Amino acid sequence: SAGKASLNAETVWGAVRGDYSQYLFEEHDAMAYSKFNVFHWHIVDDPSFPYQSQTFPDLSRKGAFHPMTHIYTQSDVRRVISHARLRGIRVLPEFDSPGHTKSWGKGQSDLLTPCYSGSTPSGAFGPVNPALPSTYQFMATLLKEVSSVFPDSYIHLGGDEVNFSCWKSNPDVRAFMQKMGFGVDFTKLEAFYMENIVNITTFLNKTAIVWQDVFDYHELIPKDTVLHIWKGSPANYRKELSRMTKAGMRVLLAAPWYINHISYGQDWRNYYTVQPLNFSGTAEQKKLVIGGEVCMWGEYVDATNLTPRLWPRASAAAERLWSDEKQTSSVDKAFPRLQDFRCKLVRRGIRAEPLYVGHCKHEYQGV
Repeated sequence: SAGKASLNAETVWGAVRGDYSQYLFEEHDAMAYSKFNVFHWHIVDDPSFPYQSQTFPDLSRKGAFHPMTHIYTQSDVRRVISHARLRGIRVLPEFDSPGHTKSWGKGQSDLLTPCYSGSTPSGAFGPVNPALPSTYQFMATLLKEVSSVFPDSYIHLGGDEVNFSCWKSNPDVRAFMQKMGFGVDFTKLEAFYMENIVNITTFLNKTAIVWQDVFDYHELIPKDTVLHIWKGSPANYRKELSRMTKAGMRVLLAAPWYINHISYGQDWRNYYTVQPLNFSGTAEQKKLVIGGEVCMWGEYVDATNLTPRLWPRASAAAERLWSDEKQTSSVDKAFPRLQDFRCKLVRRGIRAEPLYVGHCKHEYQGV
């Protein structure tokens, strides 16, 4: 006011994130309120969400190589965590199991399930073997080590996309199923495995985040577990939001923000117009939706195209998660803010894609 601006924060992280350059625009209303940093978590800014984050490409997927994010040692991990901490960013690990673990078998014998062709092992391996006590001993040791390296209170345990065909083929797994009274319902076997892994995490004083599959297959998981929705159309994920919050579970929404699924045109508009709380439920249920996540998976993404695909699409999701929906419902009004931010990224050396036809002023200075 009166030509002056004041930035007040309760912690250093609030001051770091209160970057004036994110609020002031040369060509537009200098008091426009917009927030773009998708990497931050837990700023009190009602009625927005306390959790916003971004998932980097899945380094375990076949053929994906990301030199800037390849991590080999605990020292490297700690260096990343320290670098992030100075910028107010919390780093949460995901160790997804029992699926997506093929590479684990290279370093840990008897962890993966041997697949069978008839009565003979085929030589292939499937998900983690949930029938062996040694599996849970290994996972307890692994998660204890993970907890010592990552200081955050949350660990993502995965639990998605488990292919049951290898379990079905293995006679020892089938025998274990009968012993446990699971019959031929392999979702119960996955639920048994995930309940054990979540309990290990609880014992380590960590809170588990799991993909929605875990809840879909079995609801007997600790109430403080956070459920992560990744599947389906708006109608489907709204149904999931309603069902999960009715059960008293906290929820993260990622389904509408899979930005590796790019399309022709201004697809950022689709990310901007998501309404995370537009589902059937009480006010108390909607408080259990703690935020959302932008996901960028690695089937068609590596170091050459990560940042252009990420920005400015993630900016659109960030404004949705940070800002009052009633004040930021217009895509047309958002366009100049996001366009200006995109130009800031380009000026700072980040190769962000254009939102639409146009250019950044700094690119043509002196021409």
